[in-house]
Amino acid sequence: MRSLRLIRLTGALLALTIGLGGAQAMAASRIKDIVQFEGVRENKLVGYGLVVGLAGTGDSLRNNPMTKQSLEAMMERLGVNMRDATNIDTKNVAAVMVTASLPAFAAAGSTIDVNVAAMGDAKSLQGGTLLVTPLLGADGEAYAVGQGTVETGSISAGGASGSSVSKGVPTAGRIAGGASIEREVGFELANMNVLRLTLRNPDFTTSRRVADVINARYPGSAQAENPTIVALKPPAGSDMVSFVTSLENLEVEPDAPAKVVIDEVAGVIVMGENVRLSTVAIAQGNLTISVEEKPAVSQPLPFSQGTTQVVPQSKVKVDEEKGKKLLVVKEGASLASLVAGLNALGVTPRDMISILQAIKTAGALQADIEVM
Repeated sequence: MRSLRLIRLTGALLALTIGLGGAQAMAASRIKDIVQFEGVRENKLVGYGLVVGLAGTGDSLRNNPMTKQSLEAMMERLGVNMRDATNIDTKNVAAVMVTASLPAFAAAGSTIDVNVAAMGDAKSLQGGTLLVTPLLGADGEAYAVGQGTVETGSISAGGASGSSVSKGVPTAGRIAGGASIEREVGFELANMNVLRLTLRNPDFTTSRRVADVINARYPGSAQAENPTIVALKPPAGSDMVSFVTSLENLEVEPDAPAKVVIDEVAGVIVMGENVRLSTVAIAQGNLTISVEEKPAVSQPLPFSQGTTQVVPQSKVKVDEEKGKKLLVVKEGASLASLVAGLNALGVTPRDMISILQAIKTAGALQADIEVM
């Protein structure tokens, strides 16, 4: 037999350090894009129901007593007594969990989409119909009622021998506009005296800038309480809705801490604009060692009473990549210059991960490294 083992050794030489200049100004963003308004959010709803009309792909009632009990209870509410029936063996019914998101300020009578997922051993929900299902909020009250035909967007098929193939998830589906809102969330924004803005990316500088931009238009209306919260008070003679409408399109330049995010599994690196380094010199090269084995058979001479032996023969080859030079990133260079320099060395994303981690270990990377 012939075996070939390749051992790849990647080296990164670091010395000295890099100093980059001041951060470039980030692009301005609207206030509505970087904050969330207190109380203006979705509310999660959940319900338990039955999907009927399945073509033999539903729950097995013998293995899923909850489905059988739910079916019996539903039929009793409709005036059909099934408690004495012991031979119910349909596979056209499935017990499901129904979830939905109730938008902020949703009015009674409007519709929302719902998601349906099987709970038992149903094979597919494709083509089934969800029966009337109350959707409850965290307070236990019903805010919507769902019903409709389930669409899974999947394909599944099976043969008599037991082989099967499927595309997508046939046991989970969606009903577009499948729930009607029956109860509104009691949140009166117009009557609020104080409204808090929550920054999606908490930061002291950004919070202060948001308050300053608002106060420049409406003096004394905003106060930065912490890196996350900016409190608003509408000016005299203005209600909260009109006040929020007038300020949500004001532009602010958000700030962010320097951070390098590394996904070692996918080999992805994301570096923020504020990443800075001290002066550094970097060299990267690849060393490949090839070990090739060719076993040989040694036969004994005639009448020597010897035995046949396998003699290993190995061939070792070392291939070192040439042409790689030491890269020096000069003081005042930007992040783009650093990336361009690393690309000039021909490093792969995974090699670049090793280089960045080595720079951080050397104390030359002025940023946090977050490994996913």
